[in-house]
Amino acid sequence: MPALPARDRADACPGALRLHAADDGALARVRLPGGLLTAHQAAALADAAEALGDGHLDLTSRGNVQLRGLADACGAELAARLRAAGLLPSDRHDRIRNIAASPLGDGRVPQWVRELDRLLCSGEPDLSDLSGRFLFGLDDGRGDIVALSPDVTLIASADGALLCHGPTGPGLRVADRDAPRAAALAAAGFLAAQRASGTRAWRLRELPSEHRPAPEDLARRLDAAGIPSCPAAVAVAPGAPPGPGVVTGPGGRPALSVAAPLGRLTAAQGRLLAGTADRYGDGGLRVTPWRGVIVPGLAPGTDPQPRAHRAAALAQEAGLVTSAASAWHRAGACAGRPGCAKALADVRADAAAALASVRPGGSGALPVYWSGCERRCGHPGGRWVDVLATGEGSYRVTVRDGLREAPSVTVTAAELAGAVAAARTTT
Repeated sequence: MPALPARDRADACPGALRLHAADDGALARVRLPGGLLTAHQAAALADAAEALGDGHLDLTSRGNVQLRGLADACGAELAARLRAAGLLPSDRHDRIRNIAASPLGDGRVPQWVRELDRLLCSGEPDLSDLSGRFLFGLDDGRGDIVALSPDVTLIASADGALLCHGPTGPGLRVADRDAPRAAALAAAGFLAAQRASGTRAWRLRELPSEHRPAPEDLARRLDAAGIPSCPAAVAVAPGAPPGPGVVTGPGGRPALSVAAPLGRLTAAQGRLLAGTADRYGDGGLRVTPWRGVIVPGLAPGTDPQPRAHRAAALAQEAGLVTSAASAWHRAGACAGRPGCAKALADVRADAAAALASVRPGGSGALPVYWSGCERRCGHPGGRWVDVLATGEGSYRVTVRDGLREAPSVTVTAAELAGAVAAARTTT
């Protein structure tokens, strides 16, 4: 088992107010609890990216958005734009609003997101000491969010909500109405355990095992807050994320699922999706932890072609991924050069060249991720193809499965397309 990380400093995770200095300018991370956005907010982000940054919206593995290439002096203007759009409700609690939610969930899951975010921003309980890495996961029962290994997990069930520290395990059952507050109190329990351990653990898994909160400790905390609970086994198998294309969305209505090529939207693509939500959908968008966007609530319409398929055609024309057969499906890359000083290659350019020249397996292909250095920032979990820059124009291609890895092959950038295609179809 790998050693627990020794945190000897406070978390420096960027936010909307705390910008990170990168080689291509400052970087801001805008938290989108549950990935929920209105069309107006999506357009505001696109406008900010174009006016203040490099004109792109980078989607993160938690369903947030990053703006890159920002001028050092733009912080006040960016904050003002975000506040005006309702994207910065609390300066003090900005970085702890990390809530991932099943993007196709309806009814209670979005309600839980909004209420939990309200509690986080209200400071009741005060969770401002959480790191910017701590993750709340709200799963509608299909297991897609459980697969992200949240620190506090809520899972919708037929008779209430299942709550636990971590993605699965011994937990508690609480009423739907109490679920968001119970999740906030579970995070307070983590902070108490962190202080008792004498560590600076950022995530639950970083706590020494003897200090990790037990279900009975959480039950006592909930009882003191007037929240009834009972013991429950929390065991939901990790599920697959929604694929690109027309899918069944919230309320059983059609929805459009698109992926951003290499996790980046242009400002124009962001505006297109905002306009699609306004014109064809219910006026909302959901950014997914798999670097995609869901446009829910697409009505059939009176046109001979259903609105969902018209929306998909427009998205495809704009360069978005709308089919699992696309070479760009489940393909990602870190920032690479010139944005990151640690990167050994322009991984986005090399990835784009490789993906444009071959179809590496379509819907059955493994996820693939290009990394500019050994940190592999933003890489996927599970089984995936690791394409790591080694310097001097070469890459090491390896199929990884958790901590296990298969033999690797080292190739030049010109040989990447074939090597990646072979690795993605490995059985």
